[in-house]
Amino acid sequence: MTGQRAEAAGQLAGYLARYPDEAARLAALAAQLAEDGGDVFGRANMRGHITTSAIVLDASLSRVLLIHHKTLDRWLQPGGHYEAPGSLWDSALREVAEETGVQGLRAHPALQGLPLDIDSHAIPANPRKQEGAHWHHDYAYLALANQDAAASQALSAQLDEVHAAAWRPLAQLGNLPSDRLRTVLRKLASLLA
Repeated sequence: MTGQRAEAAGQLAGYLARYPDEAARLAALAAQLAEDGGDVFGRANMRGHITTSAIVLDASLSRVLLIHHKTLDRWLQPGGHYEAPGSLWDSALREVAEETGVQGLRAHPALQGLPLDIDSHAIPANPRKQEGAHWHHDYAYLALANQDAAASQALSAQLDEVHAAAWRPLAQLGNLPSDRLRTVLRKLASLLA
């Protein structure tokens, strides 16, 4: 088992210890990680591949950093395909920096390096990229911005993939048409209470 694959399996095990009721919905990811063959990180693996993202909160814990994704045409947390080398956390931070320009983030200490959320979701076919429909197994980490990062760092959206990047009130996650972001909001409410 490669280092990244072992990390992904270990993080999934730690995550499921925290959220055991999610085991059934993550069974396909667990099975894929347990198998010896197949590149669970390879973008060409249409059965499913691992992506990383970050739920980024500002220093006041009242705003969240979102991007408006061009292909999916909706507001999401920054994220994308894992690219070696580095840890899954490093990959999530790289995606945030690439898609928004925000840097200098730190992990929330209560999660002990584990993702806030792991989600397997269907991605529609994209003929422009010559990709069929497939699955993303996304490891979403909770990242905290340094003091006043929201004010001092100008957002710079990666315009080839993202229409915009913006800090939004955390409470607005519940109004977005995304079951995942509503799940994240519930987890954040519990964690930050």
